Amino acid sequence: MSAKYWNRLAFERELWQQGLLYVAGVDEAGCGPLAGPVVAAAVVFPAQWLASGLHPKLRGLNDSKQLTPEQREKYFAVLTSNPEIRYGIALVEVEMIDQINILQAAHRAMSLALEQLQPSPQHVLVDGRPVKSLRFPSTPLIKGDARCYSIAAGSVLAKVTRDRIMVGYDRQYPAYGFAEHKGYSTPQHLALLAEFGPCPIHRRSFARFRPVEQELFDPGSKALPPPEA
Repeated sequence: MSAKYWNRLAFERELWQQGLLYVAGVDEAGCGPLAGPVVAAAVVFPAQWLASGLHPKLRGLNDSKQLTPEQREKYFAVLTSNPEIRYGIALVEVEMIDQINILQAAHRAMSLALEQLQPSPQHVLVDGRPVKSLRFPSTPLIKGDARCYSIAAGSVLAKVTRDRIMVGYDRQYPAYGFAEHKGYSTPQHLALLAEFGPCPIHRRSFARFRPVEQELFDPGSKALPPPEA
């Protein structure tokens, strides 16, 4: 196994060597969009991979944003069909996002995904900054989805799941092009918002939808939400 594959398992390997058999990586997808849920996924790789390394079919696994849709679907199929891999996927819908804000909603989705894991994780590797609401010991890793395989796996499961949800919403609200932009603030999405106004899955708590924001449907506005997550 090449050094780069070992390096991306370094955080898991260190914890496995300490005797922690159930190490989860968790990540979210959908903090930035104007519409749709935020989705989180948690993944636990088998501690036996300490000796054998990453499963060959997962080599090349990376931050979901660095993969093509076809690659994400391929890894999603491997991750969800391997009986050695445990995973949980959870989402928080728009109504709750608007009630508690997107950051708290993302953290809630992470907690819900982790709670699905059996046995419960002994330690969690989290993409980004610390998540104090987690009830498990955790280590935050900036850009963890590109540095840590289990977090990358979580990012793929979350991204594919959310994209599939948005394709479903495209059939329900065909005027908005959700199958193409997945709710992100693309010029196409902003132009359709200007024409039709928001639909029930748009996040009304986002600045763009507040009455005081006069650039609400201005495709040229610079006040865009955070980049894709």
